Amino acid sequence: MGQVYLVRHGQASFGSRDYDRLSPLGEEQGRMLGRWFSEADIVCDRVVTGGLRRHLQTAEAFLAVQPHPTVPVSQDSGFDEFDFLDVLRCYRPDLASHDSIRGFLAASDDPRRAFQTVFSAAVLRWAEGGHDSNYRESWGVFRDRCIAAFRRQVETAAPSGSTIIFTSGGPIAAICQHLLGLSNAVTVSLNNILVNSGVTRVVHDRQRASLLYLNNFAHLEAAGDKSKITNR
Repeated sequence: MGQVYLVRHGQASFGSRDYDRLSPLGEEQGRMLGRWFSEADIVCDRVVTGGLRRHLQTAEAFLAVQPHPTVPVSQDSGFDEFDFLDVLRCYRPDLASHDSIRGFLAASDDPRRAFQTVFSAAVLRWAEGGHDSNYRESWGVFRDRCIAAFRRQVETAAPSGSTIIFTSGGPIAAICQHLLGLSNAVTVSLNNILVNSGVTRVVHDRQRASLLYLNNFAHLEAAGDKSKITNR
């Protein structure tokens, strides 16, 4: 059986002008994952990233601590995250820019919790349909491109090869929805709990794919430091 490891990127720069870059902790999370793979003797013969900088940076941190980091790396923008600013804009027009989000965070007693509440409601509105024309990319179009990207990797994999894909929470949730037949509401809830650098493992025979485990972050728990475990 072939293996696919779907990895959510390390912590990005939440609340900054440039979200699409890893924080120092995000880089560390990538290295922690790389060391965990090495210690578990998990070898991947193919590395794939989405087209975002945080995807590539997580892959680079992971590979930097691998004993044999020369595995080929390719990029597939089908694994890119949805446009969260557009999704927020359609739900809360007053949160349509990074500057407005920073103002919202600064005015909140618990910024991450406040943002998560609004963000979850915005994503659920998007995923439920009924307002598709409001968005640059509807949930259905987003989900289909993520599934198509996943299928490309499965169909072109070596029969018993292992592929690691560095992507975002949205694509991982969409692929899990496809594999498990989840509702849109459950899929949105799943997206909310995915951990930075968490691993979702899928086995396949190039025709059929099955989820083996979801959102594994044992490499972070092993540090004995809860501050290493983040969702944003």
